[in-house]
Amino acid sequence: MGLRGLTYRLIETWALLGGIVILLVVAVQTISVVTGAFGRPLPGDFELTELGVAVGVFAFLPYCQLTDANVTADIFTSGLNRRNRAILVFFAAVIALIFAVVMAWRTWIGTQDQFAYDYQTAILQIPIGYAFIPIVISLVLVAVAAVMTLLESFDEIAHPSRNVSH
Repeated sequence: MGLRGLTYRLIETWALLGGIVILLVVAVQTISVVTGAFGRPLPGDFELTELGVAVGVFAFLPYCQLTDANVTADIFTSGLNRRNRAILVFFAAVIALIFAVVMAWRTWIGTQDQFAYDYQTAILQIPIGYAFIPIVISLVLVAVAAVMTLLESFDEIAHPSRNVSH
């Protein structure tokens, strides 16, 4: 399998877990709407939604970076040859790497603050710091995915004829 395969599986599994979190948010909202129709909505459903959507969305980011599923302006790059596109992907990966490292660092500091000041949701009293932990993990995985795409695009730039199946 190798390191690349293992990393891909890890990031893919993380994204699937994010999808499960989003499905749980949908289930909570569905339950809240149904019980709300009978005058008993689920307490704190919006708090669970806020935390769950944040965690779920961040879990998708590493997968998007790794599979080149981020938003791109293909209209500007469709006429470029493979090498020039690889150069753009390389620079985008550098930017993504810098972004992910800075965001992971600052979000980790924010996580510590969440726990230090005992920030909790208003109704369910869930410590908000617990939602920050998987977000930090997601940002670290974005950095790992950015390194992988950076290396792959560098290989494409250096050896454009070797990689013909993109």
